[in-house]
Amino acid sequence: MTIKINGRDLTLDQVIKVSRYGEKVELSDEAKVNVKKARKYIEDKLESEEVIYGLTTGFGKFSNVFISKEETADLQKNLIMSHTCTMGEGYEEKYVRAAMLLRCNALARGNSGIRLETLQTLIDMINAGIHPVVPEKGSLGASGDLAPLSQIALGLIGMGKVTYKGEVCDASEAMKKEGIEPVQLAAKEGLALNNGTQMMTAVGANVLWDAIQLTKIADVAAAMTMEALHGITKAFDHKIHVLRGHQGQIDCADNLLKILDGSENTKRVQETKVQDPYSLRCVPQVHGASRDSLSYVYDVVSREINAVTDNPIVFPDEDEVISGGNFHGQPMALAFDFMKIAIAEYANISERRSERMINPALSENLPGFLTKHGGVCSGFMIAQYAAASMVSESKVYAHPASVDSIPSSGNQEDHVSMGTTSARTAALILDNSQKVLGIELMTAAQAIWLRNEIGEHTIEQLSPVTKAAYEFIRKKSDPVDQDIIMHDELVKFDEMIKDGSFLKHVEQVVNLK
Repeated sequence: MTIKINGRDLTLDQVIKVSRYGEKVELSDEAKVNVKKARKYIEDKLESEEVIYGLTTGFGKFSNVFISKEETADLQKNLIMSHTCTMGEGYEEKYVRAAMLLRCNALARGNSGIRLETLQTLIDMINAGIHPVVPEKGSLGASGDLAPLSQIALGLIGMGKVTYKGEVCDASEAMKKEGIEPVQLAAKEGLALNNGTQMMTAVGANVLWDAIQLTKIADVAAAMTMEALHGITKAFDHKIHVLRGHQGQIDCADNLLKILDGSENTKRVQETKVQDPYSLRCVPQVHGASRDSLSYVYDVVSREINAVTDNPIVFPDEDEVISGGNFHGQPMALAFDFMKIAIAEYANISERRSERMINPALSENLPGFLTKHGGVCSGFMIAQYAAASMVSESKVYAHPASVDSIPSSGNQEDHVSMGTTSARTAALILDNSQKVLGIELMTAAQAIWLRNEIGEHTIEQLSPVTKAAYEFIRKKSDPVDQDIIMHDELVKFDEMIKDGSFLKHVEQVVNLK
């Protein structure tokens, strides 16, 4: 199935299909008309030698330098080459593909003045699997992602390195193999290609997609811990959550009740205790707040993936070219900083739940550190260390990048968003949170197994959903009787979260919100 783009109605789901699963891209007929109209307008302005930023002038601090018609091609090529100041390791292909798609979608709107054949070449590169190598560091997120988007444009003109069929090679070589002619940039095109927020949005959109899946996994992990610690379900009563009115909290509480329905271990009221600690009792309030935060980010991302964010912006019908600031990444920077905190909190409370199962003073008679051979064996003692380490690391990454700013371009660009840093650190926090929730799943499965071993209750007393989750885990990882190389087992849980197999199996049993 080919995804048609027009700059107006691209969805997050479609971004993921293109960036991760190789979905093909096609320009709509409407977009072709609009792109041609804007280009003709630009060429008319070029002929009349009007003073227009980036078309007949230099860039940034050089905006007061007039550029002749004969120099415009050199201006655009030099812009791309000089702006490729990225450093560090290359972005994953999924991020680069998403950025290429989002740039194409923005250009398809017909407000950028790019030639149709230039835009089509970028689409051809996506469909052929030619992805410019884009180092991660170097964007201030103010004139958008100037440096990383310039790396993408560099590939478009047949320069620099690309990944192609699993190998790194010269862009010109990959394009030749696919019969794609490198672009010779014309007036305005370099600026149309490297002004925008598409790199930060590409990373943030992918992180958001995984974070949305993690919301459900976090609920399942919490429910399994409830099974292991004989949790009280009365705290999830729909009445109290509706009374507060936060939708994420309501949805999380409903999920927990659905997951635990039929459990003989969790009860509405437990004879041995009046209430659970916050890490169990307040799961809807904590998970729910993160859910609501991600809903806000989803709305922001949904707008941005269909936004025109370059400069200047062309309005052919109004006979106007406006030099503005749509490239500024502040809306995304704030949203992605918010997303970082929301994702970090899943791990923060998850580690506390794992600690309650591992710590013999808190685990309601489970063997200390979840081993039957305490002393000779350390069991899950250091699993909690690992979780605590990643939770603490995420607190560093969660510091908002958007509150920082460094002036650039001779103080012409004197406030920057740092939005790309927000997106990149969100990806680091996501990885940590996935790993910490994996540790909780492994810990809960071990605790459930030990309850069975010491005769407190059987696996059959789990709810249908938690039993399905437990059985899936046991297909991948055996209970820990004697000490083992824990790293190898923890990696299995990280992988089953990241590849979606755990959640997919659980959702065959229950439909989660």
